[in-house]
Amino acid sequence: MVRAMSARSSSSAGSKDSAPDAGTGKPASVSETGNISGATTHFGYQDVPIAEKRGRVQGVFESVASNYDLMNDLMSGGIHRLWKASMIDWLDPRPGQSFLDVAGGTGDIAFRIDERLSQAKDDRVEILPPNVLPDENGFDEGEEQRAPITVCDLTLGMLEVGRDRGLDRGILHSMDWVCGNAEALPFPDRSFDAYSIAFGLRNVTDIPAALAEARRVLKPGGRFLCLEFSQVVIPAFASLYDLYSFKVLPAMGEVVAKDRASYQYLAESIRKFPPQEDLIALMNAAGLSMTSYRNLSGGIAALHSGWRI
Repeated sequence: MVRAMSARSSSSAGSKDSAPDAGTGKPASVSETGNISGATTHFGYQDVPIAEKRGRVQGVFESVASNYDLMNDLMSGGIHRLWKASMIDWLDPRPGQSFLDVAGGTGDIAFRIDERLSQAKDDRVEILPPNVLPDENGFDEGEEQRAPITVCDLTLGMLEVGRDRGLDRGILHSMDWVCGNAEALPFPDRSFDAYSIAFGLRNVTDIPAALAEARRVLKPGGRFLCLEFSQVVIPAFASLYDLYSFKVLPAMGEVVAKDRASYQYLAESIRKFPPQEDLIALMNAAGLSMTSYRNLSGGIAALHSGWRI
Protein backbone atom coordinates (compact mmCIF):
# COMPACT_ATOMS: atom_id res chain seq x y z
CA MET A 1 0.00 0.00 0.00
CA VAL A 2 1.18 3.51 -0.80
CA ARG A 3 0.66 5.88 2.11
CA ALA A 4 0.48 9.66 2.10
CA MET A 5 1.89 11.03 5.34
CA SER A 6 1.81 14.57 6.62
CA ALA A 7 5.09 16.37 7.14
CA ARG A 8 6.38 16.99 10.63
CA SER A 9 5.30 20.20 12.32
CA SER A 10 7.26 23.24 11.27
CA SER A 11 7.81 23.97 14.94
CA SER A 12 10.30 21.12 15.04
CA ALA A 13 12.60 23.00 12.69
CA GLY A 14 14.19 24.57 15.73
CA SER A 15 14.55 21.32 17.66
CA LYS A 16 17.83 19.99 18.92
CA ASP A 17 18.09 17.80 15.81
CA SER A 18 18.09 20.77 13.40
CA ALA A 19 21.51 21.27 11.88
CA PRO A 20 23.16 24.57 12.95
CA ASP A 21 24.49 27.08 10.52
CA ALA A 22 28.28 26.92 10.64
CA GLY A 23 28.65 30.65 11.13
CA THR A 24 25.80 31.54 13.47
CA GLY A 25 25.22 28.42 15.52
CA LYS A 26 21.49 28.54 14.75
CA PRO A 27 19.42 26.48 12.32
CA ALA A 28 20.06 27.62 8.76
CA SER A 29 17.14 29.26 7.01
CA VAL A 30 16.47 29.34 3.28
CA SER A 31 17.89 32.84 2.92
CA GLU A 32 21.07 31.91 4.79
CA THR A 33 21.83 28.90 2.60
CA GLY A 34 22.02 30.87 -0.61
CA ASN A 35 20.16 28.10 -2.43
CA ILE A 36 17.04 30.16 -3.08
CA SER A 37 17.09 33.85 -3.92
CA GLY A 38 14.08 36.07 -3.33
CA ALA A 39 10.73 34.61 -4.28
CA THR A 40 11.94 32.47 -7.18
CA THR A 41 14.05 29.38 -7.74
CA HIS A 42 15.22 27.47 -10.79
CA PHE A 43 13.31 24.83 -12.69
CA GLY A 44 15.92 23.79 -15.19
CA TYR A 45 16.96 27.07 -16.79
CA GLN A 46 13.67 28.80 -15.97
CA ASP A 47 13.10 31.02 -12.95
CA VAL A 48 9.80 30.05 -11.34
CA PRO A 49 8.03 31.03 -8.11
CA ILE A 50 9.21 28.88 -5.21
CA ALA A 51 5.66 27.69 -4.56
CA GLU A 52 5.38 26.32 -8.10
CA LYS A 53 8.50 24.17 -8.32
CA ARG A 54 7.21 21.21 -6.32
CA GLY A 55 4.15 20.91 -8.55
CA ARG A 56 6.24 21.19 -11.69
CA VAL A 57 8.62 18.46 -10.50
CA GLN A 58 5.65 16.25 -9.69
CA GLY A 59 4.30 16.89 -13.17
CA VAL A 60 7.58 15.82 -14.78
CA PHE A 61 7.70 12.54 -12.89
CA GLU A 62 4.01 11.76 -13.23
CA SER A 63 4.59 12.13 -16.98
CA VAL A 64 7.63 9.85 -17.17
CA ALA A 65 6.78 7.32 -14.43
CA SER A 66 5.68 4.49 -16.71
CA ASN A 67 8.81 4.80 -18.89
CA TYR A 68 11.24 5.91 -16.20
CA ASP A 69 13.34 2.75 -15.89
CA LEU A 70 13.35 2.08 -19.64
CA MET A 71 14.54 5.64 -20.28
CA ASN A 72 17.29 5.27 -17.67
CA ASP A 73 18.63 2.26 -19.58
CA LEU A 74 18.39 4.00 -22.95
CA MET A 75 19.86 7.31 -21.78
CA SER A 76 22.86 5.79 -20.02
CA GLY A 77 23.39 2.70 -22.14
CA GLY A 78 22.79 0.71 -18.97
CA ILE A 79 25.64 2.40 -17.11
CA HIS A 80 23.23 3.67 -14.43
CA ARG A 81 23.04 0.05 -13.25
CA LEU A 82 26.78 0.07 -12.58
CA TRP A 83 26.50 3.40 -10.75
CA LYS A 84 23.71 2.02 -8.56
CA ALA A 85 25.70 -1.14 -7.89
CA SER A 86 28.59 1.08 -6.74
CA MET A 87 26.17 2.93 -4.47
CA ILE A 88 25.00 -0.29 -2.83
CA ASP A 89 28.57 -1.52 -2.45
CA TRP A 90 29.53 1.69 -0.65
CA LEU A 91 26.36 1.65 1.46
CA ASP A 92 27.08 -1.96 2.45
CA PRO A 93 23.62 -2.68 3.91
CA ARG A 94 23.47 -5.11 6.82
CA PRO A 95 20.60 -7.13 8.30
CA GLY A 96 19.09 -5.38 11.30
CA GLN A 97 19.54 -1.88 9.87
CA SER A 98 16.66 0.38 8.87
CA PHE A 99 16.77 2.13 5.49
CA LEU A 100 15.11 5.20 4.01
CA ASP A 101 15.33 5.65 0.24
CA VAL A 102 14.16 9.15 -0.72
CA ALA A 103 13.01 10.05 -4.24
CA GLY A 104 13.15 6.34 -4.96
CA GLY A 105 9.61 5.87 -6.18
CA THR A 106 10.14 3.10 -8.72
CA GLY A 107 12.05 1.08 -6.13
CA ASP A 108 15.30 0.59 -8.03
CA ILE A 109 17.59 1.33 -5.07
CA ALA A 110 15.25 -0.24 -2.51
CA PHE A 111 15.11 -3.51 -4.46
CA ARG A 112 18.90 -3.58 -4.61
CA ILE A 113 19.11 -3.05 -0.85
CA ASP A 114 16.54 -5.80 -0.34
CA GLU A 115 18.53 -8.18 -2.55
CA ARG A 116 21.75 -7.47 -0.65
CA LEU A 117 20.02 -8.01 2.69
CA SER A 118 18.44 -11.23 1.44
CA GLN A 119 21.85 -12.49 0.35
CA ALA A 120 23.30 -11.61 3.73
CA LYS A 121 20.40 -13.44 5.41
CA ASP A 122 20.99 -16.53 3.25
CA ASP A 123 24.70 -16.47 4.11
CA ARG A 124 23.85 -16.35 7.81
CA VAL A 125 21.52 -19.34 7.48
CA GLU A 126 24.20 -21.37 5.73
CA ILE A 127 26.64 -21.05 8.64
CA LEU A 128 24.16 -22.05 11.37
CA PRO A 129 25.38 -25.04 13.41
CA PRO A 130 23.82 -28.35 12.33
CA ASN A 131 21.70 -28.61 15.48
CA VAL A 132 20.09 -25.17 15.01
CA LEU A 133 17.06 -24.99 12.74
CA PRO A 134 16.16 -21.62 11.17
CA ASP A 135 12.64 -20.35 11.57
CA GLU A 136 10.39 -19.61 8.59
CA ASN A 137 12.18 -16.30 7.97
CA GLY A 138 15.58 -17.91 7.78
CA PHE A 139 16.82 -17.02 11.28
CA ASP A 140 16.93 -19.04 14.46
CA GLU A 141 14.48 -17.98 17.14
CA GLY A 142 15.60 -14.89 19.01
CA GLU A 143 17.85 -13.55 16.25
CA GLU A 144 17.26 -9.99 15.11
CA GLN A 145 15.02 -9.90 12.06
CA ARG A 146 15.66 -7.79 8.98
CA ALA A 147 14.54 -4.19 9.41
CA PRO A 148 12.11 -2.72 6.87
CA ILE A 149 13.01 -0.50 3.94
CA THR A 150 11.00 2.70 3.54
CA VAL A 151 10.66 4.31 0.11
CA CYS A 152 9.61 7.97 0.18
CA ASP A 153 8.78 9.92 -2.97
CA LEU A 154 7.00 13.17 -3.75
CA THR A 155 5.17 11.70 -6.75
CA LEU A 156 2.35 9.22 -6.24
CA GLY A 157 2.62 7.88 -9.78
CA MET A 158 6.25 6.87 -9.24
CA LEU A 159 5.38 5.11 -5.98
CA GLU A 160 2.59 3.19 -7.65
CA VAL A 161 5.03 1.93 -10.28
CA GLY A 162 7.46 0.87 -7.56
CA ARG A 163 4.79 -0.80 -5.44
CA ASP A 164 3.56 -2.79 -8.46
CA ARG A 165 7.11 -3.83 -9.30
CA GLY A 166 7.53 -4.97 -5.69
CA LEU A 167 4.37 -7.04 -5.85
CA ASP A 168 5.61 -8.64 -9.07
CA ARG A 169 8.77 -9.60 -7.18
CA GLY A 170 6.79 -11.05 -4.29
CA ILE A 171 7.85 -8.27 -1.91
CA LEU A 172 4.87 -7.81 0.39
CA HIS A 173 6.09 -6.84 3.85
CA SER A 174 9.73 -5.71 3.77
CA MET A 175 9.03 -2.32 2.15
CA ASP A 176 6.86 0.63 3.06
CA TRP A 177 5.84 3.09 0.31
CA VAL A 178 5.28 6.64 1.58
CA CYS A 179 4.34 9.78 -0.35
CA GLY A 180 6.29 12.65 1.21
CA ASN A 181 8.55 15.65 0.63
CA ALA A 182 12.34 15.40 1.07
CA GLU A 183 12.37 18.93 2.51
CA ALA A 184 9.97 18.00 5.35
CA LEU A 185 10.12 14.25 5.82
CA PRO A 186 7.12 12.64 7.58
CA PHE A 187 9.29 10.62 9.96
CA PRO A 188 10.43 11.12 13.57
CA ASP A 189 13.93 12.21 14.52
CA ARG A 190 16.61 9.51 14.60
CA SER A 191 14.52 6.88 12.79
CA PHE A 192 16.92 5.28 10.28
CA ASP A 193 20.38 3.77 10.09
CA ALA A 194 20.85 4.82 6.47
CA TYR A 195 19.41 7.42 4.10
CA SER A 196 19.89 7.02 0.36
CA ILE A 197 18.83 9.27 -2.50
CA ALA A 198 19.61 8.53 -6.16
CA PHE A 199 19.06 11.12 -8.89
CA GLY A 200 16.57 13.00 -6.74
CA LEU A 201 18.41 15.66 -4.77
CA ARG A 202 18.73 18.00 -7.75
CA ASN A 203 14.93 18.11 -8.05
CA VAL A 204 14.19 19.48 -4.58
CA THR A 205 13.53 23.19 -4.21
CA ASP A 206 15.75 23.73 -1.16
CA ILE A 207 18.74 21.36 -1.14
CA PRO A 208 20.07 22.53 2.25
CA ALA A 209 16.66 21.86 3.82
CA ALA A 210 16.64 18.34 2.35
CA LEU A 211 20.15 17.69 3.68
CA ALA A 212 19.16 18.94 7.13
CA GLU A 213 16.16 16.62 7.05
CA ALA A 214 18.41 13.72 6.08
CA ARG A 215 20.54 14.35 9.14
CA ARG A 216 17.49 14.77 11.37
CA VAL A 217 15.98 11.38 10.55
CA LEU A 218 19.29 9.53 10.80
CA LYS A 219 20.24 7.81 14.02
CA PRO A 220 23.60 8.80 15.56
CA GLY A 221 26.14 6.88 13.52
CA GLY A 222 23.74 6.78 10.56
CA ARG A 223 24.91 7.04 6.96
CA PHE A 224 23.86 9.49 4.22
CA LEU A 225 24.57 8.46 0.64
CA CYS A 226 23.64 10.40 -2.48
CA LEU A 227 24.04 9.33 -6.12
CA GLU A 228 23.54 12.23 -8.50
CA PHE A 229 24.57 13.57 -11.87
CA SER A 230 27.50 15.90 -11.34
CA GLN A 231 30.19 17.93 -13.08
CA VAL A 232 32.32 16.23 -15.72
CA VAL A 233 35.98 16.42 -14.69
CA ILE A 234 37.51 15.48 -18.08
CA PRO A 235 37.59 18.71 -20.15
CA ALA A 236 37.86 16.94 -23.50
CA PHE A 237 34.70 14.99 -22.73
CA ALA A 238 32.61 17.95 -21.53
CA SER A 239 31.59 19.31 -24.95
CA LEU A 240 30.56 15.87 -26.21
CA TYR A 241 28.52 15.34 -23.05
CA ASP A 242 26.78 18.70 -23.55
CA LEU A 243 25.89 17.76 -27.12
CA TYR A 244 24.44 14.45 -25.96
CA SER A 245 22.53 16.06 -23.07
CA PHE A 246 20.86 18.87 -25.00
CA LYS A 247 20.36 17.23 -28.41
CA VAL A 248 20.12 13.46 -27.99
CA LEU A 249 18.30 13.18 -24.64
CA PRO A 250 15.34 15.45 -25.49
CA ALA A 251 14.96 13.75 -28.87
CA MET A 252 15.05 10.33 -27.21
CA GLY A 253 12.43 11.45 -24.70
CA GLU A 254 10.21 12.66 -27.50
CA VAL A 255 10.42 9.35 -29.39
CA VAL A 256 10.25 6.86 -26.50
CA ALA A 257 8.29 8.65 -23.78
CA LYS A 258 6.41 11.15 -26.00
CA ASP A 259 7.72 13.85 -23.70
CA ARG A 260 10.54 16.07 -24.96
CA ALA A 261 10.11 18.78 -22.33
CA SER A 262 10.74 16.53 -19.32
CA TYR A 263 14.05 15.35 -20.73
CA GLN A 264 15.05 18.88 -21.66
CA TYR A 265 14.42 19.69 -17.98
CA LEU A 266 16.62 16.72 -17.01
CA ALA A 267 19.59 18.11 -18.93
CA GLU A 268 19.08 21.60 -17.53
CA SER A 269 18.59 20.44 -13.95
CA ILE A 270 21.91 18.59 -14.06
CA ARG A 271 23.72 21.80 -15.02
CA LYS A 272 22.05 23.71 -12.17
CA PHE A 273 23.04 21.14 -9.53
CA PRO A 274 26.01 22.01 -7.27
CA PRO A 275 29.32 20.50 -8.39
CA GLN A 276 31.08 17.95 -6.21
CA GLU A 277 32.94 20.21 -3.77
CA ASP A 278 29.99 22.60 -3.43
CA LEU A 279 27.72 19.72 -2.44
CA ILE A 280 30.27 18.64 0.16
CA ALA A 281 30.13 22.18 1.61
CA LEU A 282 26.32 22.02 1.78
CA MET A 283 26.49 18.63 3.50
CA ASN A 284 28.92 19.99 6.07
CA ALA A 285 26.69 23.02 6.69
CA ALA A 286 23.75 20.66 7.28
CA GLY A 287 25.66 18.97 10.10
CA LEU A 288 26.84 15.83 8.32
CA SER A 289 30.35 14.67 9.20
CA MET A 290 33.19 12.71 7.57
CA THR A 291 31.92 13.81 4.16
CA SER A 292 33.53 12.54 0.97
CA TYR A 293 32.70 11.81 -2.66
CA ARG A 294 33.65 9.51 -5.52
CA ASN A 295 33.38 10.42 -9.19
CA LEU A 296 31.79 7.89 -11.52
CA SER A 297 32.38 7.80 -15.29
CA GLY A 298 34.56 10.89 -15.23
CA GLY A 299 32.16 12.89 -13.08
CA ILE A 300 29.01 12.32 -15.14
CA ALA A 301 27.72 11.05 -11.82
CA ALA A 302 29.12 11.18 -8.31
CA LEU A 303 28.52 9.45 -5.00
CA HIS A 304 28.52 11.67 -1.91
CA SER A 305 28.77 10.17 1.56
CA GLY A 306 28.33 11.63 5.04
CA TRP A 307 27.57 10.52 8.57
CA ARG A 308 25.51 11.75 11.50
CA ILE A 309 27.95 11.70 14.39
